[in-house]
Amino acid sequence: MADGGVHDCLQLQSRFAALTASDLSSIFAIKSLLHPIVAVACLIATLALWGERLYGPYLLLAVLAFFAAADFLHITDRRPRLSIHSLLQIVVRWASVVGFLWLLLRVSDLIDLVHWRVLVTWALVTPVALWLGEVAAHRALHRATRKSDTPRKAVILGLTELGMRLKQHLEQDPLLQITVTGFFDDRRLDRLPVGGIEYLLGKPATLPEYVLREDIKVVYITLPMAPRPDVLALINALQDSTASIYFVPDLFTIDLIQARLDIIGGIPIVAVRESPFYGARAIAKRLSDIALAALMLLLASPLLVWTAIGVRLSSPGPVLFKQRRYGLDGREIMIYKFRSLCVVEDGASQYTQVTRNDARMTPFGAFIRRTSMDELPQLFNVLEGSLSIVGPRPHAIAVNEQFRKLIPGYMMRHKVKPGMTGLAQVNGYRGGDDLPSMKKRIQCDLDYLRNWSLALDIAIILKTIALVWRDRRAY
Repeated sequence: MADGGVHDCLQLQSRFAALTASDLSSIFAIKSLLHPIVAVACLIATLALWGERLYGPYLLLAVLAFFAAADFLHITDRRPRLSIHSLLQIVVRWASVVGFLWLLLRVSDLIDLVHWRVLVTWALVTPVALWLGEVAAHRALHRATRKSDTPRKAVILGLTELGMRLKQHLEQDPLLQITVTGFFDDRRLDRLPVGGIEYLLGKPATLPEYVLREDIKVVYITLPMAPRPDVLALINALQDSTASIYFVPDLFTIDLIQARLDIIGGIPIVAVRESPFYGARAIAKRLSDIALAALMLLLASPLLVWTAIGVRLSSPGPVLFKQRRYGLDGREIMIYKFRSLCVVEDGASQYTQVTRNDARMTPFGAFIRRTSMDELPQLFNVLEGSLSIVGPRPHAIAVNEQFRKLIPGYMMRHKVKPGMTGLAQVNGYRGGDDLPSMKKRIQCDLDYLRNWSLALDIAIILKTIALVWRDRRAY
C-alpha cells in the first residue's frame, strides 16, 4: 500500500478465508460446524437458564440459527489468541444473524411465542462463546497438527513467482498439513526466480516417476493455462498415480478487486474485478445503512433545524446545495448538502474546488464545513439509496471526467455506492484536486473495495467521528 495510514486502517479488518477444500476432512468439519454448533448450544443453555424447553418456535429457531450461522460466520483469525478485533468481527456478523432470525419470526407471526428475555440473553452470550470457541478450536487444531507426523507431500509443476508464493502459503498454514518437496521445470536456470533454484527437483518429464516413488499426494500446476501438449501429456501420465491435481491460474498479474470463483451452468468463471456487495453482503450493507441513517437523523434532527435556520439567516440563497455527481455504476445522482458558499455550482460542466479562506464561503458556511455539519442532509440520500454511510466520496461530474482519463482504475470506485465518509477521508485525503492527491485518494477507495467488511465500516465511522472534533485541516 502506498500510504502507512491506509495500511494501519486495513489492519483493523485483515482476515482470511478459513475454509478450503484442501483441509483434511476432520479439520474441514471443525471449521464448518464450529459456529453453528456453538450458536445452537448457547440457545439450549439459555433455554435451560430461563426454564424453557426446546420445542415449537425454539426448535425452529435452533434449526434456523444452525444454517444462518453456517452461512454468515467463519473463522476470523488464523492466530490462536484472544483479539478484540476478532470479537468485533464476530459481533457484527452475529448481529446480522440475529436480525435475520428476528425478521423471520416477525413475518411468520411466531415472535410472540418466544420470550424476549431468551432472545436477548442468547444474543448477548453467543458472540462471546463463539469468540472463545474459535480461540479454543484454533489452539486444539494447532496442537493436533504439531503432534501429527504424516503430512501430505506435494510438488509444484512450474518454478514461477506464483509457484513460490503458493509454496510459502502452504508452509505458513500448518492446518493444511501439506509439505512441498520441490518444483519441476524445464526452463533455463537464468529464467527461474531467484532463490527458487535450490528447490528444483528435475525436468517435468521425470514428474510421474517421482510422484509414484515418493508417494506424492498433491500436484499443483502453476504454468500458464495455455494449450500445452506437454502438460496434457503429463496429466495423462499421472493417471497411474492417486495424486490430486490442481491448476493454479496466475491472476496476480492483474489488479484484483474482489476476485472470486463462480459457476454458471457447470462452467467455472473467475471474477477479476467486482463489487464486494453481492448476496448476503449486499443485504447486510443496505440494512446497516438504513439503520444507521435513521438513527443519526433522529439524533441530529435538532441540529438539522438549527443549521437550516443558520444558513437561511447568514446569506441569501437556498438552504440546500444540490449537485450532480456519479453514483453506483457511474449513474448520475443528486446529492444534498447545506449551502456553505454564496454561489452554487451543479458540478456538471465545471467545478471549482473549495480552498482555505475561499472568498465564496460565508462565515456560517465556514463553520459548518469545518464541523462537517454541511454533510448532514446526505443522510436522506442514504435512506433513498443513492449514497451509503461509508464508501468512496462522490466527486462532481466535471472532476470525474477530468481524472478518469489520468488515473488507471478510477471508475472502479463506482462499483459501489459512494459514501458520506470513506477510507481516504479518515487517512487524511480529504479535499485536494491535484493529481498526486487524487491518486492517493483513489488508491484508498480501491483498497476499500478489496478489503470491505462491516467491521471496516464501523472502524471508519468511529474514526470519522473522532476526526470531526480534532481535524485542523478541515475547511
